[in-house]
Amino acid sequence: MDICVLGAGTWGMPLAALLSKNGHNVTVWSALEKEIDYLRTHHANPNLEGVIFPDNIVYTNEMAEAVTGRDVVLFVVASQFHRQTARAAAPYIKNGAIVISASKGIESGTLMTMTDVIEDEMKKNAPDTAYSMVALSGPTHAEEVARELPTSIVSACEDESIALKVAEIFKNSCLRVYTNPDIRGVELCGALKNIMALACGMLAGMGFGDNTRAFLMTRGIAEMTRIGLAMGCKRRTFMGLAGIGDLIVTCTSQHSRNNRCGYLIGKGMSYEEASKQIGMVVEGYHALEAALELSEKYGVEMPITSAVNDVVKKGRSTADVMHDLMTRDIKNELDT
Repeated sequence: MDICVLGAGTWGMPLAALLSKNGHNVTVWSALEKEIDYLRTHHANPNLEGVIFPDNIVYTNEMAEAVTGRDVVLFVVASQFHRQTARAAAPYIKNGAIVISASKGIESGTLMTMTDVIEDEMKKNAPDTAYSMVALSGPTHAEEVARELPTSIVSACEDESIALKVAEIFKNSCLRVYTNPDIRGVELCGALKNIMALACGMLAGMGFGDNTRAFLMTRGIAEMTRIGLAMGCKRRTFMGLAGIGDLIVTCTSQHSRNNRCGYLIGKGMSYEEASKQIGMVVEGYHALEAALELSEKYGVEMPITSAVNDVVKKGRSTADVMHDLMTRDIKNELDT
């Protein structure tokens, strides 16, 4: 198939390489001219050490060249750039195309997931174009996907036939793909688990151990599930690859920029200092505002999310916030 990947970063390029090795014709777009020039010259990303991409991938800065006529358009840009990218791409998406979002986040203000944002821009800029919308999510650190280490991912679409088609496009001996009709739940998991990874990193930075991390991850998935159920999502989605699967890897892995950023904050850095040292987008930070807006809108308590926000945006000490979490009123685990 003819596939366009919008986004040439550390997640977009491993997916582009996988699709190229699966036999598809792949074009990669980036708004950054220097990024495209580097890829054309080196077939590599400096943040993915030792990984060389297939030399038959085509690179471009021109949106029309990237998107026009493609069977599949895959969005892999940071959440804060999702809308402007969708707006630019929409007029060139052909009738019958499959549009996929592999980005994780919730837009502040609108509270839209990334597929919602794409669909909103399609309605505004290409209202007569028929297309299918899919979300792709799961425990897939870019560094390991790039090295072809085995993992699994979820193709989420209300239309099972489309979800299966996308699964066939991506599947190989290193990537097993499952389907799930709960597209909103899958996307919500992808956004909220980054907040929990920030929290886990903070605890590690403060010197706490495995028990503390297990406690936070368990209550974190409970918090994510509560808001998901209030929004009409399926409980089992949160127990699956996009939920607990992605939460585990993001909260425990050295590859997780959210986890690493939280660790530096736990060591005493401000968010600004920590994110600068990480040098890449920390999606958990950008998801906080929308998560708290959802909490208020649906009347769902999200104490861990609130605690992370208190530290990174209000400047409270990690020690004070942890004390508040540990001394909350006793509750029945099955009710929360």
